[in-house]
Amino acid sequence: MNRRGGGVEIDGVLVVDKPSGMTSHDVVAIARKYLDVRKIGHCGTLDPLATGLLLLVLGRGTKIQDLLMSEDKEYLGTLALGASTTTQDKEGAVVEQRPVPALDRARIEEAFSRFEGDFYQTPPMVSAIKKDGVPLYKLARKGLTVEREPRFVHVYASEIREIRLPEIDFRVVCSKGFYVRTYAHDIGEALGCGGHLTALRRVKSGRFDLSRAVPVDEIKHGDPAAVLAKVLSLPDVSRLRGA
Repeated sequence: MNRRGGGVEIDGVLVVDKPSGMTSHDVVAIARKYLDVRKIGHCGTLDPLATGLLLLVLGRGTKIQDLLMSEDKEYLGTLALGASTTTQDKEGAVVEQRPVPALDRARIEEAFSRFEGDFYQTPPMVSAIKKDGVPLYKLARKGLTVEREPRFVHVYASEIREIRLPEIDFRVVCSKGFYVRTYAHDIGEALGCGGHLTALRRVKSGRFDLSRAVPVDEIKHGDPAAVLAKVLSLPDVSRLRGA
């Protein structure tokens, strides 16, 4: 690690635990300001609602950004049945409400099982995917809905962690490009009552997990040198990934 031109030069990956209410770009801006790093980016956007693991790539670490983004992810989430929203999560406006039937575990497991392995998922309108060069979320803000190309995704594993109707806590291990909001919405539709995501936490990305994550508050208020000491070097990242 050294300084040149008023900023720290360091190569590697910093694992961060993102709080709710903050965008991934907010985390990058905070790290750039408080750690005084020159070159920095992030891997795999987390919605403001979501918390958990966010990988920041520093210096030459930005060259492996796409590689790290392509790895599988693991999430813990909460699905609320009975209401569908414009964003497929609790941040959006309710567009339809339906009564939640008396659902037993077997019926819920059957609905979850429909979304395992390989399948196509239609991205939500509120997403960064572009249509004719314009991000879908900008079109959604204008009240527009356009046809979206379904994406091929994969769910490696899922688990119903707790049922307390109308809410269901779940775990899902999925491929790159998977929308957990849409997963929650689609399961709600499969159960015949609609649903939306109320909580989401990313706990793993590839071989990275929260055991080595730095809270954003530590970046803002801690010792910058101590935080930078937690950056995984590129050889460390390679060993961790088994490359």
